Amino acid sequence: MHLFRRPALAAGLLTCAVALVGCASSGSTSQPDASGSTPAASPSSPAAASSNSPAGAAPSSSAGRTACATSALQIKLGASDGYAGGVYQTIDFTNTSGSTCTLFGYPGVSLVTGPPYQQLGVPAKRTTTARAKVVALAPGATANAVLQIVNALNFPSPSCQPTKATALKVYPPNQFTAVYLPSTSYGCGNPVQTMYIAPVRPGANPTH
Repeated sequence: MHLFRRPALAAGLLTCAVALVGCASSGSTSQPDASGSTPAASPSSPAAASSNSPAGAAPSSSAGRTACATSALQIKLGASDGYAGGVYQTIDFTNTSGSTCTLFGYPGVSLVTGPPYQQLGVPAKRTTTARAKVVALAPGATANAVLQIVNALNFPSPSCQPTKATALKVYPPNQFTAVYLPSTSYGCGNPVQTMYIAPVRPGANPTH
């Protein structure tokens, strides 16, 4: 199942600069951000929102359920699928707590340098190809979100300013504590859109 339309991707490669992903192994995990930093306030338009902010409250159908806290999740890089011009990278969220919790919406994702960690360029932009749905995670269950990273070297260096990252900073949906997943991707030092994130969905390591 394709989350991203290939024609739209081809058009996007002609107009926007994006980072060449360095995929960490599927076993790569990270500890929560100890800095206590929080994402920026969510923009008013979900379609245009960057993913470096919470996705908004879950719908009423999830009333009575607890949102999955960062501390209740193992977050790691899953399967990846390269294509001419970029890569699709799966980010897996596994419930390590003893009770069912829910995920709804978009993770917040950005490339960083460091430590000390500094954001590189702009965060991933939310896609609207797939509709966000509540995912109930039983203990041990996994959900995932697909991150598209376009090769930053496709774009002129003066406008992009390619810079090597050291990690992906990932906020679970609706959470304010991030984790860092090792990454050697190249991002644009200038504010050029290089990443796109889909909403969470059930399962682990699917094909897009």
